Amino acid sequence: MVSADDPARDPDEHVRFAHYREAFAGVAAEDAAALVVRVLGDPDGQMANSAVCEYLDRRAAELLTDPGYPAWCREMTGPVAVDDFSAGRLREWTLLRTMTLEEPWDAEALLTASDWLQLRTAEKSLAMTALATLAEGGRTRRVRNNAKSRLAALGGRRGPNRVLPA
Repeated sequence: MVSADDPARDPDEHVRFAHYREAFAGVAAEDAAALVVRVLGDPDGQMANSAVCEYLDRRAAELLTDPGYPAWCREMTGPVAVDDFSAGRLREWTLLRTMTLEEPWDAEALLTASDWLQLRTAEKSLAMTALATLAEGGRTRRVRNNAKSRLAALGGRRGPNRVLPA
């Protein structure tokens, strides 16, 4: 929870959200987990998990293929465990990393993943197996069509699976 003298205590959730975004933008790596705990303690759970997920998305994208990702992920796992949405987003980033690095992954995990992960993979991934999986069984027509288009555009191009930058 935030203390009584903390500027994040403002009763307006939009003001608190802006404060949290600013705090995440400048947080040092060693302080990030504590900030996640603090933000997820906010009484407005939806706003809090939005702020945390925005941070997770930014940081995970930066570390996606970096050797530092596993340590960062372990550090975040405990703090986000109190919020199902944030914990799920972290798991999905880990699946995306696994597919990108061509490590073993389960197609069912991708097919049951959120629309967010399926669409991100269909639009940006170079992972041919993931794209083929989504072209056949993606949840929405948009995901299936994007995956088919990416497969056609990549046209059998070989090389490491990578997710293109945002």
